[in-house]
Amino acid sequence: MIVLQWCKTQIVCLLILAYVGIQFIREGNQMNRLTEKSNCNRIFDWFFIVSEVALIFDGMTACTVNFLDQVPRWVNLVAHLGMFVSYEIYVTLLFWYWVSVTVGIPKKKWIKAACLLPSMLSICLTVYFLPQLKFIEGKYTNYSMGTAVHVCFVSIVIYCVLTVAMIVVKHRYISRHKRRGLATTLVFILIIMCMQIVFPEALVSCIAATMVTISIYLNMENPAIHGLEHYQHEMVMGFATLVENKDDNTGGHIRRSSAYALLIAQNLRKNKAYRDRISRDYLNKLVQSAPMHDIGKIGIPDAILQKPGKLTPEEFEKMKEHPVIGGRIIQNTFGHLFDGDYESMAYKVAMYHHEKWNGKGYPEGLSGTKIPLCARIMAVADVFDAVSAKRCYRDAMPLEECYRIIENGRGTDFDPDIVDAFMMDREKIEEIYRRGM
Repeated sequence: MIVLQWCKTQIVCLLILAYVGIQFIREGNQMNRLTEKSNCNRIFDWFFIVSEVALIFDGMTACTVNFLDQVPRWVNLVAHLGMFVSYEIYVTLLFWYWVSVTVGIPKKKWIKAACLLPSMLSICLTVYFLPQLKFIEGKYTNYSMGTAVHVCFVSIVIYCVLTVAMIVVKHRYISRHKRRGLATTLVFILIIMCMQIVFPEALVSCIAATMVTISIYLNMENPAIHGLEHYQHEMVMGFATLVENKDDNTGGHIRRSSAYALLIAQNLRKNKAYRDRISRDYLNKLVQSAPMHDIGKIGIPDAILQKPGKLTPEEFEKMKEHPVIGGRIIQNTFGHLFDGDYESMAYKVAMYHHEKWNGKGYPEGLSGTKIPLCARIMAVADVFDAVSAKRCYRDAMPLEECYRIIENGRGTDFDPDIVDAFMMDREKIEEIYRRGM
């Protein structure tokens, strides 16, 4: 019972995390059966495990430091080393988790090495200065102090600064939901650090680790949230397929055109001019928005959609209304069901995917970069699938002819950069084409 007096906070935190872990595993298994895939971020899995290890070492040090006359100094040092190192890994994994769910893990090895350097240096310095660690008798509890402690605090500050820098540089391409999560985490860590510095006897690092882990679980990794996103996507796909059926289609067009759009965006990221604009969130929103590009066709008469011959000028003018109808549907209906970032991109894709680079498209006659990037991507994907698939008014064109149509539209109908991104990977294009037949 005397031992519990010193580590009761850590034990409570550990029990809370254990409960959350059980819920995470149970709900995650249920979602895996529904979606046939895991939605769990592997970095979060390790982050969660390390948080529990850190709490165990935190509890051990809270006990050993209060029994200095009974516990050998080397035992105290080993326990503190375990705590310092596990918290250091915890903070590093927290940083990499936020990077992975916002802008994505960088591919360049030197960037990864540079971001890992503070953690590696901190661990080495902690080991080096550990023998100099002092155990101070406080009014309520004993605590440790020394260069090793200061090194850990500096490392946390560095990763907080790196996170703030990422938010500032990439804020336009990080969803509002994730920006709020990042800001909340940073503010909470800052408050706890200030408390620990001003009142070193508080020993509240375990509370910080627990609250941050639970916050990420509830806001980012909760299987129930992923389940809702899955059902939302299924609803969108079902509604889009229903509209496609009006156009004598079976949903193949939305699947293929969405896949083409994703391929274009992924290839476009290789262009330095777009690397910062096309984040992981952007790709996810594009995949979710692409199926909605022709949603406005629900307001076009079947006689026009399914006409086997060429449309009359009057009928074509009626057909040209579907982008505006689609934009209105998304704003008035789906905009209330999904987050604002999705609504914005879905609206732009539906409204502007028939605009042309030279300004001769519709409905507004936008030109060049005035056309939203997502709509410029969708324009190429939509046209390629339209000409390569069989329609009620004509047979499918040979793929080589479809490629020529896209290339001939470079700089007139389509953004040159997007055409280049599309044409750079014919093998994947044809794989999507065959898979979607």
